[in-house]
Amino acid sequence: MKPPRSGLHCGLRRDPEVPLLHGDENDAPELTRSERRAADRGRARRTAPKQGRRARAARADAAAAAPATRVVVASASRARDVVAASRPARRNGPARVFATVLVIPAIVGTVALPAYAMIPGGGFEASGAFSLTRAQAQNVDVSALASGKPVSSDAYSITTKAEIDAAAAEAERATYGAQLNRSGAYYTPAQQAEGDDYPWWNETPDDYGGGLSPLRYYYRECVDFVAWRLNRDAGVTSAPWKWDWGNLASGSAYAWADEWVRRGWATSSDPIVGSVAWFPYNHVAYVQSVNGDGTVTIEEYNQNSDHSYHVRTIPNGSAIYLYPPV
Repeated sequence: MKPPRSGLHCGLRRDPEVPLLHGDENDAPELTRSERRAADRGRARRTAPKQGRRARAARADAAAAAPATRVVVASASRARDVVAASRPARRNGPARVFATVLVIPAIVGTVALPAYAMIPGGGFEASGAFSLTRAQAQNVDVSALASGKPVSSDAYSITTKAEIDAAAAEAERATYGAQLNRSGAYYTPAQQAEGDDYPWWNETPDDYGGGLSPLRYYYRECVDFVAWRLNRDAGVTSAPWKWDWGNLASGSAYAWADEWVRRGWATSSDPIVGSVAWFPYNHVAYVQSVNGDGTVTIEEYNQNSDHSYHVRTIPNGSAIYLYPPV
């Protein structure tokens, strides 16, 4: 026998208005449509309070967060107040005010006021002595007191161009003179070179203002030296000369070979002692000796335009040989 039913079902009190919907209660009457609608409206009323509770919870959370924001803003405001309080207050003391009063007028006076000249005994007036609007403003009148002062000068003299040129020429001569018996440059030797018997060895050449020798060639030229040797070999060492410019050859060594041919004097490629060694580059020399090794020793002047005496050895075929005239 079943026990009587109570108002509890599975530990819950059943609403007497809501029938049990369990399937094991086959004897429960089926709800009508109107009853089902009423039941749905009852469930909706029970759900609405839950949504209201959620809204109230959200508003409570927002209210709780608002004080924290106010705390942050208040903290920032207090930090600014602390920084402002830490800065020393700037005070306009008497010294600062006094300096401002002095500096500002000075700047205004320097920039704004025009320049004036001080006239003795007359205050500040515009300068007329140095006005740029006056003609010839650069002309200055010197006081008589200043012009009467004695003028002092340093102890130096002015050297003219002529004096400079003369000193340079003298220095050049002195330099050449120090190179005694050295070839390669003109000089006035202090003594005659060994082997040199040319009588005019210390005369000034034509390049430096010298004149003609007694043989009527210029002093210390190659042609004058060879003409001297031809006279010496002929036994003539003073005037009257046997050979000179008039009956020997011209003053240009380049023309001597043609002059020998024109006069019918012998020329050859074989050297002999006492012959004239002729070179196509306008030079002549005297053959001192013919050597057994195919060379010739010659004596000469002015071989390299130094107007000096030289001795050198050359191959036989280096020159054409003009035999002594007869």
